[in-house]
Amino acid sequence: MLLSRAGHLTGRDEDALAYWREVEEFRCVGLVEPSATTWTSPGASPGCWVFSTWRLALLHRLQGSADPVVAAVAAKGVKEVTYHRDHAARWTLRLGDGTGESHRRMQDALGWVWPHIEELFRTTEQERRLVAAGVAVDPADTREEVETVLAQVLERATLSRPDVPPTGTVGGRGGRQGLHTEKLEHALVVMQSLARRHPGATW
Repeated sequence: MLLSRAGHLTGRDEDALAYWREVEEFRCVGLVEPSATTWTSPGASPGCWVFSTWRLALLHRLQGSADPVVAAVAAKGVKEVTYHRDHAARWTLRLGDGTGESHRRMQDALGWVWPHIEELFRTTEQERRLVAAGVAVDPADTREEVETVLAQVLERATLSRPDVPPTGTVGGRGGRQGLHTEKLEHALVVMQSLARRHPGATW
């Protein structure tokens, strides 16, 4: 729905935005780029838990957007992402406070996830303009809520907050400015392959 809204505003439909953009045109945080070091099951991934916690905090606030379409999408998204956040949190609790092996693997996976958290709260210039217009919310405003939720789950799961530095940026640029790792490019090759093999097809 958000791609459809963006397509309406830019003159491109949602399929064009999803399947025909090059990797540098995507604006996503590094946390969502695939990694072989995380759990195979998305529901058991601490990355899914952290991202959905942050996304839910954003969506709650976006329900007050001056753009009625964005506000409506956010209201629907709150219901969906609440389920994903709670499902992922339950897996974090179950595996963190489970066997010695599940605890070790979850703690190791958190070591990959944690350096990416700081990027979630960095505000881009585009976001600042949209916040001023009342359309968007500042991701930095979600920090206190997100970190409180993460800390509560970590404690109950007997997991430790990793003591690792945040991922750096190049010239102040990160995933939301189009700077990505090769992992995203490889994922897009797979995700876009059918549409690019059959351009113009509908299904």
